[in-house]
Amino acid sequence: MSIEENLTDTSLVCFQTALLYTSSKGERRIRVHTLCLPVVTSLMDVYAGADVQAILCLLANMAVDRSVSSSLSDARDALTNAVVDSLSAYMSTASNLQQSSLIAPYSLRLFPLYILALFKQKAFRTGTSTRLDDRIYAMCQIKSQPLVHLMKIIYPSLYRIDKLTDEGAIHVNDRVVPQPPLQRLSAEKLTREGAFLMDCGLILYIWLGRSCDNNFVKDVLGYPNYLSVPQKLTQLPELDNISSERTRSFITWLTDSKSLNPVLQVIKDESPAKTDF
Repeated sequence: MSIEENLTDTSLVCFQTALLYTSSKGERRIRVHTLCLPVVTSLMDVYAGADVQAILCLLANMAVDRSVSSSLSDARDALTNAVVDSLSAYMSTASNLQQSSLIAPYSLRLFPLYILALFKQKAFRTGTSTRLDDRIYAMCQIKSQPLVHLMKIIYPSLYRIDKLTDEGAIHVNDRVVPQPPLQRLSAEKLTREGAFLMDCGLILYIWLGRSCDNNFVKDVLGYPNYLSVPQKLTQLPELDNISSERTRSFITWLTDSKSLNPVLQVIKDESPAKTDF
C-alpha cells in the first residue's frame, strides 16, 4: 500500500478494510475494520506509538510464509534483521541520547525479548529435534490465533500457585478468583519448594517442585506427597478445601477467556516432560 497525496494539511488518516466471507452456518457476511491514526511530523512520535505486540504477531505470520516459500533459516534471519533494522534506525534518529548497552524506544523495549521467545517456538526453533507435524501445527496456530492468544503462545504468563490467598482477589459470578503476581519467565524464578502455573494459551502447565509443601500436594492434587504424584496428571480433583477451591477458581478464570479449553498438564521436577515447560 502506498499514499501519494500530501498529508501535511491533515491531522488524521483512516485505514479501512472489508472482508467478504461465509460463516460456518453458510451466511454471507461483510466485516469492516476501520483504523484512525494521527499524522505526525517527528519520527520519534512514530516510535512512541509503536504497538510491539501487533508488530511481533505480524512478523510471526510473515515468518511462517517465508519458511514455506523459502527456508526456515531465511525466516529466522528476517526476524533478526527486523530487530536490528528498527533499533538501528532509532539509534540514528536519537543520536542525541546518552549511549548505553541497548538504545530502544520505550514502546519497543521488549521487542528483542519477544523475538528470542519466538525463536524458541516449535515453528522456528533449531538445534532441537522437532517433528515435522509439530512444526507445521505450530505454524498453523501462528497463522490462525488472534493476537491475545498468540502472545500467550509466544510469551506465556507464569504464576506461583502454592501460596494463593484472597488478597487482591476479584469477584466473578459469585466466585472469588485469586490474582497471584506475574513471575518473570526465567528458570531462576522456579524453586523446588513451590508450584508454578504457566499459561501457554493452548496448554496450562503446572510445574511441581520436588520439595513442594505436602499440604499443597494433598489439598490440590489429592496425593499424600510429591513421590506419589503420577508422571502424567492432566486434571485436578474437586476437593473440599480452600486451597483446592482457590486453585481451581484461578484456572477456571484463565480458561474462560479462551475460545478453546486448554489442556492441563502437571509436570514433576524430574519428569522427562520438564523440557516442554
